[in-house]
Amino acid sequence: MELWHQLFSDWVGILSFFVIAFIIGMMAFFLVMFVGKSGKSDE
Repeated sequence: MELWHQLFSDWVGILSFFVIAFIIGMMAFFLVMFVGKSGKSDE
């Protein structure tokens, strides 16, 4: 719990958490988009 308190105690920790969450969300979006488009045929 001390690690979470240190992470959210200043703006740098909060912003870094949001950047990491945004990157993970972007990765999930592109993964879903890639899997969805690769399953379709171009016929």
